[in-house]
Amino acid sequence: MSQADATFAAAATRLAGLAALALGWRPDEFWRATPAELAAPGAALAPAQPAPPDAALRARLQEMFPDG
Repeated sequence: MSQADATFAAAATRLAGLAALALGWRPDEFWRATPAELAAPGAALAPAQPAPPDAALRARLQEMFPDG
């Protein structure tokens, strides 16, 4: 087994265990899941990301903290 194969196998084993704990999935459910199905619960549990600053806020910040 190559190093890459060993790394993939270890990562897959950890993910299967996490899916079992967090989602109640059995191994066959984990292995049949698509990447999107694996990502969806994580995205739903992740904290919301704030919106990026708009143009007006960027302009005010540039005035407050000019470069140079």
